[in-house]
Amino acid sequence: MSIVRRSNVFDPFADLWADPFDAFRSIVPAMSDSDTAAFANARMDWKETPEAHVFKADLPGVKKEEVKVEVEDGNVLIVSGERTKEKEDKNEKWHRVERSSGKFVRRFRLPENAKVEEVKAGLENGVLTVTVPKAEVKKPEVKAIKISG
Repeated sequence: MSIVRRSNVFDPFADLWADPFDAFRSIVPAMSDSDTAAFANARMDWKETPEAHVFKADLPGVKKEEVKVEVEDGNVLIVSGERTKEKEDKNEKWHRVERSSGKFVRRFRLPENAKVEEVKAGLENGVLTVTVPKAEVKKPEVKAIKISG
């Protein structure tokens, strides 16, 4: 079962699945001198296809050298990295800073059918895609037993 966010004015339960911290993020500005900015919670999508588990994250402005994709303990996918702050020049006057920076890390426990030795990752146009192929499900071999008598 998966939770899908829907926007429906007539659904009284539509906002039950909303992120409880969304309102908090909008009223508290990101701390510009801290590594614990809003980017720390990089959001990722996880979909399962017949062939693989596919993870996607929007990481605009992040270079592939700043992202790490690892498998820990044989079945935990870890995506981490850091978006560095833009260097400040003393001759410049900032009017607004809304883009966040800082470190992020996400962990996902992979199912048993994941081929962790064949994980592939790519970063294109600011979108990180991690593909974890699935092992074929082996059907149990059934052996007919001849009944004597």
